[in-house]
Amino acid sequence: MFIDHPAISDEERTPTDAVIEAANYGIALRREHGRGGTEVGLERARRLSSGERVSDRDIKVMNAWFARHAVDKRGKFWGHPSKPSAGYIAWHLWGGDAAQAWIAPLRQRLKAVGI
Repeated sequence: MFIDHPAISDEERTPTDAVIEAANYGIALRREHGRGGTEVGLERARRLSSGERVSDRDIKVMNAWFARHAVDKRGKFWGHPSKPSAGYIAWHLWGGDAAQAWIAPLRQRLKAVGI
């Protein structure tokens, strides 16, 4: 069994209200438009929106996902009110800008302790 590193408290591992709101928005957009994100992204949104704490592995995966998908923000229809891009929907499924800002320093702290 893997135990998460104590450098990050349970409270810090809990999604913020802004992250929960973004994930719920991503779920609503996906439902409305019938696209955006993968099943993995949808599951991530469900877990974030329920306030489930993130593990060390989740922190690493989320940080890497945001690094790979930041380029999507330059895509056509990013944030378009009536037909947002699939990337925009996926971004919100992963907790949006709020999650990117929350996860990045947690990832740095894990790196500092060798994880």
